[in-house]
Amino acid sequence: MARNIVAVDIGSTSVRAVEVAGSKSQPTLVRFLEIALPEGAVSRGEVIEAHTVGGIIKRIWSTGGFKSKNIVLGMGNQRVLARDLTVPRASLAQIREALPFQVQEMLPVPVSEALVDFYPISESMTDSGPVAHGLLIAAIKDAVLGNVKAAQQAGLNPLNVDLIPFALCRILISRPKLTGTTVLIDVGANAASVVIAIDGVPQFVRIIPAGGDDLTHALKLKLEIDTAEAEALKRRLGLATQVATEQERSAVETIYEVTGELLASLRNTISYFMSLRPQEPISRIVVTGGGAQLVGLSEALAEMTQLPVIAADPFATIAVSHKLDKDEVNRSRTSLTVALGLALGGMA
Repeated sequence: MARNIVAVDIGSTSVRAVEVAGSKSQPTLVRFLEIALPEGAVSRGEVIEAHTVGGIIKRIWSTGGFKSKNIVLGMGNQRVLARDLTVPRASLAQIREALPFQVQEMLPVPVSEALVDFYPISESMTDSGPVAHGLLIAAIKDAVLGNVKAAQQAGLNPLNVDLIPFALCRILISRPKLTGTTVLIDVGANAASVVIAIDGVPQFVRIIPAGGDDLTHALKLKLEIDTAEAEALKRRLGLATQVATEQERSAVETIYEVTGELLASLRNTISYFMSLRPQEPISRIVVTGGGAQLVGLSEALAEMTQLPVIAADPFATIAVSHKLDKDEVNRSRTSLTVALGLALGGMA
């Protein structure tokens, strides 16, 4: 039976909520709202001030008209780890129960301080018997509970916490039915996630601790300007090839330097996957996230990887209610992508 799903994406600079109605095959966005967070409430994707974030979420509910208090939350900062894992074939419940005893050496913290899960991909037969191949997903418990506590402060009931890279893959690769091997790159404020999927199924996930805010901060330090001016310069200039003033020249030099480091990390991540799966040629790169809107970034990524780069469209397979302002939805399409992917997961 069709039901409405509400998803909340707690970002570093704002909180976004969406309500999606209909069925999984024919979802429709019926309600959304985004409210900015005060500086410091969330740091590098982790809730620092749960009471403050909870207050913002409560405002979203009272202002946006969201009815349900049952929500889906997202998690995907650099305190989330995803690694290849092969285990003896068993039911998913049995695999999950055994994980804490199998993965301690793969974790940067004691297993008691982490939440672990297994995402199955395929099965095969080995000399030791049947095995399941998949991804180990591990998150620092405190980081996840920070998001949950903020939602609970607002009087909400988180039914599920979904991995943001999986949510993005769901809406931008799986639903559009992109075939072959696709690299999905999401450049956020504090982290860039890379998901590589084959025929819509995630095979590889990496989270790189670098994002758009690092560039803004570098411009602030280099030019001795405030955050708002640094952000405006970043958005206006991007990877420009011509400048008019000395300040712009210095800004562009900084943008090229910081962005070059991120591009190198992305290229190395893609190259690593290609070395593991030389039989799986990459068909395309799909980019999303606020940081991916930097002028010239897609072109630089295409030149560096020699792969076609296309901009993601979160509304390729999601309808928009006629009651919503289409121009407002279009302006918010990038920031709503994660929340939409989370809501689709809640429909599964």
